Amino acid sequence: MQKRFNAFSDFLPIAIGISIFNFQFVMYNLPYFKIDNPEEVLQFMKDHPFIMLTGVDVNNHPIATQVPVFMDEKDGKIFLSGHMMRNADHQKAFAQNPNVLALFTGPHAYVSATWYTNSQMGSTWNYMTVHAKGTIRFQDGDAIPAALERLSLHYEKGNADSSTVYHNLPAEYTERMLKGILAFEIEITAIEHVFKLSQNRDQQSFENIISRLKEQGVDAGLIAAEMEKIKSKLFSS
Repeated sequence: MQKRFNAFSDFLPIAIGISIFNFQFVMYNLPYFKIDNPEEVLQFMKDHPFIMLTGVDVNNHPIATQVPVFMDEKDGKIFLSGHMMRNADHQKAFAQNPNVLALFTGPHAYVSATWYTNSQMGSTWNYMTVHAKGTIRFQDGDAIPAALERLSLHYEKGNADSSTVYHNLPAEYTERMLKGILAFEIEITAIEHVFKLSQNRDQQSFENIISRLKEQGVDAGLIAAEMEKIKSKLFSS
């Protein structure tokens, strides 16, 4: 498979498209850092459910929070659901301006150009991320305990007898808790991804990168494992 080299892309791996001239935000969008199977992108989102949820308030000030979400498909549309603190600054901002961006982030690792067959170029960063744009809608009433039940039961591995699952919590405790929480649902309108795994490198460099990443920390090892998954497809004759 013919490899394409772009030194500029190596110097700006974490831009996720920030233009220093006009502050226009777009996804870091190079075709060789994409995958063709949308189901793999959706699975990545399911595997990394603790998201950064961002937006802007009515004064155009940026706001963000981090929340766990579930992803569901209904009538051919994709929805994210979860809960957040009622009347927090970010919750009020999302209520005023419901257009949001959800960031799903996976492993990441520094990649030194000294690992390439030609090291006379910039080093870079390998990473995996999905950006999902959508519209948030807040839910009150029965939706709140339903969200808490689903979340607690899921992360307690389905153990309905766990003392921390929502339905086992004392009534006086949940009554106080519910007053400070809102459930939410986000209808996703667009999904973009970057799985930057050195797809633009030659085979020897690619193999060297895998080998060196395995010597690094946990995230680097996870990136190496992801690179190994795509190696045969990249370099098949």
